Formats: sequence, structure tokens, C-alpha cells
Amino acid sequence: MTKDLITLLDYSNAEVLALIDSADKLKKQKGKIRKDLNGKSVALVFQKPSNRTRVSFAVGVHELGGHSLYLGPDEISLGKRETTHDVAKTLSRYVHCIVARVFDNKDLVELAKHADVPVINALCDLYHPCQALADIQTIREQFGKFKGLTVAYVGDGNNVFHSLMVACVKVGMNVRFAGPKGYDPNPAIMKRAQEVAKKNGVTIECSRDPKVAVKGAHVIYSDVWVSMGQEKETARRIKEFKGYQINADLVKHAQKDYIFMHCLPAHRELEVTADVIDGKHSVIFDQAENRLHAQKAVLLKLIK
Repeated sequence: MTKDLITLLDYSNAEVLALIDSADKLKKQKGKIRKDLNGKSVALVFQKPSNRTRVSFAVGVHELGGHSLYLGPDEISLGKRETTHDVAKTLSRYVHCIVARVFDNKDLVELAKHADVPVINALCDLYHPCQALADIQTIREQFGKFKGLTVAYVGDGNNVFHSLMVACVKVGMNVRFAGPKGYDPNPAIMKRAQEVAKKNGVTIECSRDPKVAVKGAHVIYSDVWVSMGQEKETARRIKEFKGYQINADLVKHAQKDYIFMHCLPAHRELEVTADVIDGKHSVIFDQAENRLHAQKAVLLKLIK
């Protein structure tokens, strides 16, 4: 049993599937107040602002019978106002779990190393595992299976793609990536994901051509071209990502029953056109809702 959730690479195929099964069961009880975390508290340490992540964790802890405490940048600035070691040791005396949304993966690793309670990655520069769990939960809801499906991701090979790729190959889905030069996935993470894919009999393919990635795909996935903290790069990124927009012409190459996914927030008419993201194939709000259920599954696994 793993103590923390920093990356899904640390989890076995069976553990990932078990989390999705648990999330499905919890979704059927949506709104019900359980007592699993009765008397337990969870610290939400956020260096970055958030909508879905913060709200879904706060509501999730509440629905499991626990109490959450939001600690923003003004309260805790890891490694600056106080060492990460001291933050981990102090919070461990107060709460039963630490959920951290940080800029640098190294801060999460350090936090988990010294904390005596579980640490959950609510986003860092390398991974976004809770998003990926909600993503694959949504895919199985839509298709009733994982095996035989292909997920095509078009855009920036970032933290969202890293975790999505790992989650997909863990449960037996093929992955295709298409993005411009200079925005490829992290080579070390790609190498580890390829090893998992090979063991599970699935593939990860990379291309510069979005049509190649999308051809025959069951899922088309996109993320923003300009993430939080990259605003100064906006003009350059828009220019370099030209040709990687998800639009009516591109989706014609996918399966007829394809679904469109986006982790949100989205920039309509940049990485995706409004007719696609708001169209009948889009499942972005099912995907957003499933953050709640998938994270409740993680909280139950690690705390209870």
C-alpha cells in the first residue's frame, strides 16, 4: 500500500482500477453524507488558485464526514516563510491528510518525505494524478470499457498529459500525442510510461501531425496552450501551437462516437473551438464532476 499519491506511476494497475471502481460506487451515493472521515481533518495547501480542485476536495471531505482547512499562499509558502520539512512535521500533528497544489514537484516529494500523514498531489509541474483518475472514470462511463480504446491528446505535453498517459496505459488504453516541437512530454516520464504500456500490451505514439493522432481515436483531449504562470509566453505559444486547434475539420478523423475532453479552464477559440467544446460529443462537465468522486476514492484509500 502506498502512503501518498504523488504520481500514478507509484500505483499498480490493480490499485488504479480499484480507485475507479470505488469512485463509481461513490458517485451513486452523490450528496450522501458518510461517516468514513468522522473526526478527521484534511489540510488543503494551495500555492496556486483553483476552482475544480479546491471545491471538489472541500466538498469531498465534507461528504465523507470530515473537515477541510484551506491554506493559501498567504498562510503557507513552502520553503520560503518556513521550510517544507517544518511544514510537513507541523501539519502532521494537526491533520490526517495533506492535499497540496504546488508549482514544483520537488516540494511535494519533500512534503511527503517528512509528513507522517498521507500527501495527495492536487497538481504540480510534472503531474496531475487526480485529474487523470477523473478522466479515465469518465471514459469508462462513456464506453463501458477501457480495452481497445485510443486516447488522442493534442497540444502541450504537460503535467496533465503526463498523468493522463500513465493512467491510460495502466488500465489498458492506447495513447497518441501530437504537439509542436519544443512541447514534447518529459522524456523520463515518457520512458517509464512506455515500459508500463509494453507490459500491458498497449502503445504510446507521438507525432507532430494532429490528424495522425486523432485518426480513429475514441477520445480527443486538449488542454490550454498557456497555463497559469505562463502568461508572458502567450503570443509566442499561440503562434507555435497554430495548427493544433481542436475544430470541426480535425474531429472528422476520429471515431463517429468520439468524446471530447478538456481538464478546464478552457480558452474557447484557441486550443478548441466553441462548437466542439460545447457540442454533443463534449463530456467536459461530466469529467469535472468526476473530480469529486475520484478524489473521494483517493481520500478513502489513503486516510481510512
